[in-house]
Amino acid sequence: MKKVLLSAITASLLLSTAGIAKEQAGKNATVKEVNKIAISNAKEDARSHETKLVKEAIESLKFAQNAVIALEHKDKKAATENLEKAIGKLEVIMAAKNAPKLLPINNVIRVQEFVGTAKDVEKSVKMVKDLLDAGKVQEARALIAPLASEIDITVVNLPLASYPDALKLAASYVHDGKLEKAKEVLYIALSTFTEVTEVVPIPLLESADLIAAASRVAKEDKTKALKYLEAASDALDVAEKLGYVSESTTTYKMLHDQIKAVEKEIKGKNKAEKLFEELAAKLKEFKSKIVSSGKSR
Repeated sequence: MKKVLLSAITASLLLSTAGIAKEQAGKNATVKEVNKIAISNAKEDARSHETKLVKEAIESLKFAQNAVIALEHKDKKAATENLEKAIGKLEVIMAAKNAPKLLPINNVIRVQEFVGTAKDVEKSVKMVKDLLDAGKVQEARALIAPLASEIDITVVNLPLASYPDALKLAASYVHDGKLEKAKEVLYIALSTFTEVTEVVPIPLLESADLIAAASRVAKEDKTKALKYLEAASDALDVAEKLGYVSESTTTYKMLHDQIKAVEKEIKGKNKAEKLFEELAAKLKEFKSKIVSSGKSR
């Protein structure tokens, strides 16, 4: 199955800032509590923005599968009827204005959280390198697996560009009495799904919520605000060490520098509102352009 990235529009929904999250950390919340709320909100956002499944596409699949069963029993009439129904369902979609190229038939949400610091990541990476140098590939593989901290939202789709034509070709073969040929075409058609996966790095979500929490308490509790910002910077380190790359012109270094600027302002005159807004905007844009890790599923 082919894996591609979701559009920037979907990304903006899933990588929303803490300002529109369902739950906000209280002013006395610990760093751990802020992070827990950030992950909880991200999971909720992922579920609420799940791609709406196309009913006709799912029904078309069922009829196509019934056609395969009919062909297995050499039942030409049943195969023809099911293929006609399968094609009919797709024609409803194709007749619609701005018909999609991909028809969603399933959603899968997967969460993997790395519990540790950037130094923990560095230690694990060094151990992996040492094991590989020693030829201990399987041991290294076991250590690599936990080196991810992300929410993956995968949408399984039927490709509208090829699937309908495949059904029509199968129907043509059935009409000509070439049942084995029809079956082969259907087997291929029913295996050519496209997986579209959005990767949402958890450390970046935590960093965004920690920055938002710091902005809320900066005026009344400098110590707490600085603690949140320190944790936000640590979360960025974890994301970077885990290899999450963004196509943004903003870099991890720029984000760290901006956090330092906010910290300096809080320690001084404490007029950091504008700096907080700029930092939050840069992090939001940075997250929206995160590149897929390219892992197979």
